[in-house]
Amino acid sequence: MSDEEYSIYDEVEIEDMTYDPALQTYSYPCPCGDKFEIALADLQDGQDIAVCPSCSLMVRVIFELDNLPKAPDAAAPIAVSA
Repeated sequence: MSDEEYSIYDEVEIEDMTYDPALQTYSYPCPCGDKFEIALADLQDGQDIAVCPSCSLMVRVIFELDNLPKAPDAAAPIAVSA
């Protein structure tokens, strides 16, 4: 979608967001009292719009793809002790 199709409330640097490693999501306070959220996987896929689940506001996340945390590799072998 182009910028004209979004109503972007603000632009937020990823460093200003809170990262939850358990959920692998970034969040940022929304004026409505909830939080804007975006998944790490979405950022890695090139998406940069975080949405608030409680209102219609959206923010653009400013980030460098190379600086994102590495997602756990689901295909990596798991060591099993015998």
